[in-house]
Amino acid sequence: MFRNSLRRFLPHALVVPLALWQTACAAADGQTFQSAHHQYRVEVLFEGLEHPWALAFLPDGRMLVTERPGRLNLLDPRDGSRRRIAGVPEVAAVSQGGLLDVALHPKFQENNWVYLSYSARRDRGLATHVGRGRLVGDRLEDFRVLFRAEPALSRGQHFGSRLVFDRQGWLFFTVGDHGERDSAQDRGTHMGTVIRLTDDGRVPPDNPFVKEPGARPEIYSYGHRNPQGMTLHPRTGALWLHEHGPRGGDEINLPKPGLNYGWPKVTFGREYFGPTIGPEPPQPGFESPIHHWTPSIAPSGMAFYDGDKFPRWRGDLFVGALTHRHLQRLRLDGEKVVEQEPLLSDLKWRIRDVRSGPDGYLYVLPDDGDAKLIRLVPAD
Repeated sequence: MFRNSLRRFLPHALVVPLALWQTACAAADGQTFQSAHHQYRVEVLFEGLEHPWALAFLPDGRMLVTERPGRLNLLDPRDGSRRRIAGVPEVAAVSQGGLLDVALHPKFQENNWVYLSYSARRDRGLATHVGRGRLVGDRLEDFRVLFRAEPALSRGQHFGSRLVFDRQGWLFFTVGDHGERDSAQDRGTHMGTVIRLTDDGRVPPDNPFVKEPGARPEIYSYGHRNPQGMTLHPRTGALWLHEHGPRGGDEINLPKPGLNYGWPKVTFGREYFGPTIGPEPPQPGFESPIHHWTPSIAPSGMAFYDGDKFPRWRGDLFVGALTHRHLQRLRLDGEKVVEQEPLLSDLKWRIRDVRSGPDGYLYVLPDDGDAKLIRLVPAD
């Protein structure tokens, strides 16, 4: 087990708060928990991350981890080393924005392409961007922006930004409604959508709205609020997505080309001050979620577990919860949720991302100004 402490970089005025934080961190490290199907232990791998958002596993065992202020880190759990990657684009770390998701090209071992989603300023506003660069040593080279959401808006919220390559090599990513809810029903904007592009940023000719006048040809599905979790089903290859509702109505959806997922016309959620927003699903013309959380758990990060270290979790879906501060495990029967269980609740962490590692362990990123990267290992 390795840790990368930032204490030597911090001013003396922070020594006492940092000591308290390290005590809490040490208490979590090695702690054992019991779930319905497994006993597991928390291992703290790295500390001192500032609002981490996502991680991706490199073929050689190292990891890329984003921090919202604009840092991309290269972490090696084998020796505890941590290096900062140069060549990252300038981001607008405003409110919910900043450097967000990271993903590798499906043929990364051949081309070294790394993809980033982030918020950046444009036209006096903010917008979700996606770009890629080649990872060469400790630097991203030839970085190029592949996508800029339209329009840029002043609000610093609901950027979406999860990145997923499917088995055919299409690049999918999410764009939130940016706090302008009605725009999620307007195909003339990118707000509240799932986008599908080629790996180099071109529009696939069979995208559903390519031939619709006035529609954005990059759109794959629409009527989403703020999707911050997306993954592929390990057996079917289907795209799964979850999105934040307002006061209730967080949803799991299976995005399909050209379909409308309802926000804000149809929702289980309510206004933060109480009243209903629209009728609840199902409603004609709108796709209903396969599952919803009411009250809201504020989901972020999403992964199917397909490793061999936790055999009784294999096939389960794991979702981070920001508001309810836990890692949620969902058991499925096809597309139906038949069992739910909160994990890590005692630690009170806002869980931002979760990934099933190539080594069979489950990796978790809490969201905090002094956060850690942890993994769950069997204690059975």
